[in-house]
Amino acid sequence: MFILASFFLFSAALFGVAWHVWIVPQRGEARLLDARLRSVRINRRSGRGDNDILRHERAGNLAFLGNVVGWLRITARLQSRIDQADLAWRAGDVAGICAVVALVAYVIFDILIPVFLLRLALTLALGALPILYIERKRSSRLANFERQLPDAIDLFTRTMRAGHNIHSGLETVASETSEPVSTEFRKMMEELALGSQIEPALHRLGERVPVIDLKFFITGLILQRQTGANMVAVLENLSLLVRERLNMSAKLKAHTAQQRFSAALLCALPFVVGLGFWFLKPEYLRLLWTDPVGSKFLTYALISETIGILIIRRMANIKL
Repeated sequence: MFILASFFLFSAALFGVAWHVWIVPQRGEARLLDARLRSVRINRRSGRGDNDILRHERAGNLAFLGNVVGWLRITARLQSRIDQADLAWRAGDVAGICAVVALVAYVIFDILIPVFLLRLALTLALGALPILYIERKRSSRLANFERQLPDAIDLFTRTMRAGHNIHSGLETVASETSEPVSTEFRKMMEELALGSQIEPALHRLGERVPVIDLKFFITGLILQRQTGANMVAVLENLSLLVRERLNMSAKLKAHTAQQRFSAALLCALPFVVGLGFWFLKPEYLRLLWTDPVGSKFLTYALISETIGILIIRRMANIKL
């Protein structure tokens, strides 16, 4: 009798603890959610939209400067590049900082540099520094993603071969890979957890990471879902193809290293010679902005040098 009473008391205590640990917090969260939805409905009926459960994008502190060029959709494209670089910046803030830096630089260079074209070129270069940093971070992140993508495809393929479904394979990639592949796939899994369909989530993944090999991977998954075909062999061939292309690109860079160094040296030679003359014979260079004919020659030199650098960069940038 004592053992039976002890068993019932222990069971009651255990169920009571479980009730307070599991059921009570869930009911509290449900009450908070009901109150939140009730306040939203009341505010909607009264015409007040300040209490909204929808997610809104923060405009930023300098968004009013970015709105000046918003009609050109520059800020939308810039925000897309910022998201691809995985930076917590707003396009309006970046546009405003670029405008402020360019304005301050132009005022300073207006006092120091009398040649208008050189002043304008230096102003634009300084104003574009935040955008250049974003582009550099974006290119580095996409390159890392492309290098890690074959291993992620192999991991997904092994998961599918073991009998798991697509959702489990994507979750394995999100948890077992490293940055930046894990971050992007984790974002997609969060979208799926919030109720999104898998095909729109895959398309948004392709928009966030504009890598052509990832688009092939996404297309294969969508076709597998729509047709029910076995895509394991296709994904294995895709992984092998990506690795071969990356190896060929690395070999190409190794074989053309001397040519690229010669191109960089050729582009930097006028600036190095000008800097040397500035320290050795500054009166030779002073004529380029004190004499009208010298200003014309300097303008032509800057334009031709810029065009030459762009042409050489275009010729050296080989994409496979």
